[in-house]
Amino acid sequence: MMETTNPNVFAGYFPTWCPGCGDFGIWASIKGALAKLGYSPEEMAVVFGIGCSGNMNDFLWVDSFHALHGRAVPNAVGIKIANHKLPVLAIAGDGDCYGEGGNHLIHACRGNHDITILVHDNRVYGLTTGQVAPTGLKGFKAKSTPQGVIEVPVNPVALAITQGATYVAQGFAGDINHLTDLIVEGVKHKGLSLVNVFQPCVTFNHVTTYAWYRERLYKLTVQNHDPKDMKKALDKSLELDAHIPIGLIYKSERPTYTDCLPQISKETLVDAGLGFTKDDSSAMLQKFVPEFL
Repeated sequence: MMETTNPNVFAGYFPTWCPGCGDFGIWASIKGALAKLGYSPEEMAVVFGIGCSGNMNDFLWVDSFHALHGRAVPNAVGIKIANHKLPVLAIAGDGDCYGEGGNHLIHACRGNHDITILVHDNRVYGLTTGQVAPTGLKGFKAKSTPQGVIEVPVNPVALAITQGATYVAQGFAGDINHLTDLIVEGVKHKGLSLVNVFQPCVTFNHVTTYAWYRERLYKLTVQNHDPKDMKKALDKSLELDAHIPIGLIYKSERPTYTDCLPQISKETLVDAGLGFTKDDSSAMLQKFVPEFL
């Protein structure tokens, strides 16, 4: 591993986010976490979804892939199965992961795939100019809901815990040091890690602002919470209004998806090879698509 304490090692170009955007805090936390972990850019894989969070793909120096909208998680899962020794991080927005990709999140949690999912939760679709996202508060008025949101918001923490995730944490873009530590521990954890990050959108969400969060957030500690107790973790996941917890909410241990695959018990799929020669491929092409030869 590369030894470095300089988080700028992982910086590419300067982002195009709005001044004051919570993405800057998340960006700094991710760079700090990767530096603390000591990974060089080629020693891990990062998958980005679509949205303002996905723009980070251009500003993080690491082997990465920009997936389709809602497809960051399944791409991360595929990379992990192909090389289960590679640390894999999926970075997505709340609309990307909890809206379009909500089904993928559920099944990734069920399988306890050994990936870390980091979600920018600003409660709006920022890149497409402020439509309400699945985590938007009931009654929130946006371009897509001028009379106010009818549905109740998705509860990502409760969803992840009940569907099988084994590391579930919540952070705040306005507390970089705290968030950095949550990401570090999430990547180190063996199993599905979800870090939901409250990220104020200064342009399109004037309700859940930095001030709004600072009035309500409190940190979980070993003195006030036991993350190994699922029932207590679920109780914390339901604190959504006057008092909202950040920190490690739930943690457990169980076999990961790749632990249960005997096909890769001795080596990764990328190291195993296909056992398929050039002559084999020529014969197959001749048989099935001769018109292209």
